[in-house]
Formats: sequence, C-alpha cells, structure tokens
Amino acid sequence: MNRTYAARACPADQASCKKRRFLARPRDAGMIRRTGPRAAAGALAALLVLAGCSSKAKNAENGDGDTQSAGGVKTGDGISGRTITLGALTDMTGVYATLGKSVTQAQQLYVKQLNADGGVCGYKVRLTVRDHGYDPQKAVSGYTELEPKVLGFAQFIGSPFVAAVKQRVDGQDKGLVLPQAWSSALLGSPYIRVIGSTYDIETINAVDFLVQEKGVRKGDKIGHVYFEGDYGESALVGSKHIAKEKGLTVVEQKIKPTDNDMTAQVAALKQAGVKGIVISAGPRQAASLVGVAAAGGFDVPIIGNNSAFAPQLLATQAGPALMKNYYVASPSLPIGADTPEAKKLVADYQAAYPKDALDNGIVAGWTAVSAFGEALKKACETKDLTREGVDKALLAIDSFDVGFGIAQDFTDPKSASSRQSVILQPDKGVTGGMKVVREAEASEVAEAYTPGA
Repeated sequence: MNRTYAARACPADQASCKKRRFLARPRDAGMIRRTGPRAAAGALAALLVLAGCSSKAKNAENGDGDTQSAGGVKTGDGISGRTITLGALTDMTGVYATLGKSVTQAQQLYVKQLNADGGVCGYKVRLTVRDHGYDPQKAVSGYTELEPKVLGFAQFIGSPFVAAVKQRVDGQDKGLVLPQAWSSALLGSPYIRVIGSTYDIETINAVDFLVQEKGVRKGDKIGHVYFEGDYGESALVGSKHIAKEKGLTVVEQKIKPTDNDMTAQVAALKQAGVKGIVISAGPRQAASLVGVAAAGGFDVPIIGNNSAFAPQLLATQAGPALMKNYYVASPSLPIGADTPEAKKLVADYQAAYPKDALDNGIVAGWTAVSAFGEALKKACETKDLTREGVDKALLAIDSFDVGFGIAQDFTDPKSASSRQSVILQPDKGVTGGMKVVREAEASEVAEAYTPGA
C-alpha cells in the first residue's frame, strides 16, 4: 500500500501537525452541523485528511511493509506476531444501538469459534471494536485510529460515514470493508463491498410487494418517509424508479435521525391520500410511524428497509399495529429461519448471550464476518494475507451463502452482490420476532434496474 500519504499529510514535525488538527476540529464540526447531508459527507472526508497524523506516519518511518512469514505466507498491515486483527466500527449507543449490539456480538462469536477451530493459516483472529454512537466525528476518528492497526473492517455501521471514508479507502488505505450499510453510493469500490441488495434495489422490491400483494394500483400515491443522507436518499431513488415504472406517485417526507415522533409525517401522508408507505429510517421512527397511523385510523400497509425494525418493538404499545400492518424488506431469511445453519446460530448465540434478544442484526453480522473469514481462508490458500491478497480472494467468491437463503456474488464491485429481498412481517410468536411472508426474489423492475443509471 502507499505509505507516502502520511508524509504528505503530516510533516516531520508531528507535534505541530497535531496542534493544527486540534485547532481545525471545531470549524469542521460546525461545518457538518450547518450543512446538508451531501456537504456533510465532503466535510467528513476533509476531516480525514486533517486526521492523517496517525500511526501510519510512524509505520512509514519504521519501514514497515509486506513481509514473508516462516511458512511462506505474505503478510502486511493488521498482522502482528501470530494475530490477524480486524476492525468493527459500530453503534452501541445511538439510533442503531440494538442493531450494533447484535452485529458485534455475532461477529465476536464467529471469531471465537474460528479461533477454536485453529484460526486462519495458523494465525488467531482478533476483533477490535469501537462504538461511534452514530456520530460523524466519532465514526471518522474511530476509522482513523483503527485503520493502520487492522487488516480490514468486518463491520462499519452508517452509510454516510462509510461514504465519507470511501475516497481514502480506495486511495491509499486499500483495506477491505464489509459494512452494515447498503447505500448504492458505495458501489464501484473494490474494497468496500455491500452484502446484499442496496437500498434502492431493496426499496424497489418493497414497493413491488405493495403492488403485487397489498392492493396498491396504478395511479395511486405512496408515501416515503426517509432519513436525510445516503441511506434514505438511496432508498428514495428506488421508490421513484419503480413508481415511474408502475404509474405511481411518491409523496416524500424527509426526516433526521433525531426525529422520533412521526405524528406530522402521518398527518401529511393521510391528507395526501397515500395507499401505502415506505419507511427508510431506524426502528424508533418505524414504531412511531406505525403506531401513530394505527391510533389515527390510517389503515394502510407500511414497509421498511432492513434496518427499520427491531423485535424489541413488539413489547411496546406499537406492537399490535406492527404485527398487523408492518412489513420489512430483508437481504436474507430471518434469524428464526428453518435451516440447519440458522438453528445452529440461534443455539450458539443463545448459549453465548443468554440474556439478549434474537434479531436480524445477528444474521447481518454473522454473514459479513463469515464472508471476511472466507476471504481470509482463500487468501491463505494463495499464501497472500496482505490487504491486496484478501481483497483479491473476496473478488473470486461468486456464490456465498451461510444458510440464510440468498447467495452473494462478490465478483463485480459495480453491482450489488444480490438483487433479491425476502419480505418479512413482525410476529412475536416466532423466533426472532419475524416471519417470512414472501420468499427471496427479485422483482422484474429490480432485475432490469441499473444503480446510478
């Protein structure tokens, strides 16, 4: 990898560089708060340059680089002694705290089992976790801290944050990132690999479900409540695309991640006369939307993207309404799927974390870290555990399924690894609180759609 970046970003006088970095933070933080979501991503990317005074400069000075182990395996960043270190940038305290906890614990369980089976190429694997709380400053600083120390990232929650570091990942870092983020803006990178359908494709399949099975017809209006930023706006592209194909009209309601009360949005959509609603936000916003609609007698089907539900919501006042009128488009079968792999994961997870609920975050985390593990194993076979070697290994995987119904093809960075979605419905009577109401499939519109076209 290119180790001249640190020298350009930070002169030999590291102290003065750190001082400039400290002085620049308040201005950059304010810029992120004052500007819109697209400008915020640019500001985050600029912040990464300021944050370039990291241990990468020290590595360059020490002359560290790719090395050959005694067994003839080529190694580099993220491998020290007999340990391979992977990073996890998660949200344990913010809007996706429930998801972050499940994803992280599933990945820790995988690493524990992998090491018990002998590790990879004789190396043990370690997962280093940082909680960014869905805060842009913490996400950027967490990436900057961990990047020189890890081989790659098995987790990175937050499409806006992953998009903000994309230029650096593709440029000098070149470490594999398997994010819990599905924005189409992340496509095209050979190092940031979205697992499953992107939000636009997933939303196309979600609206197709409303048309095929929930009575939405040509000429109808559908509502779309979405987070500002890469996640929501990527999903909005999908809803607008299929609306055009099906003769529908989209009524938009843009919200912020800090907006938890959907009363105003429900009132606006009810007045507009929508026949169905898509929500591309978090679990709290989905529960509020569904609960407020039910309380007001607004009886329309509502469907969310994969990160817009948590089974813990079924214990709230919104629980009955969620089970009646809410659906979720998912990139995989649920944690309670009737497959041997799913049943084993449930048993192992419950044994490891007996006090914690089962949800689809476990599936997402397990799938991502398993894909990374598969790439490590293939890289071991070619005796190249450098970042380049591991990325090349992932690019050779054309059908990867850990037992949750959808095979992933990683061979083309410009395309989503899958175009299929499973449609789920909340049900507190089943394992994980979600049942399948439509098996994995890609709608005709999704099959013909090209992200970014």
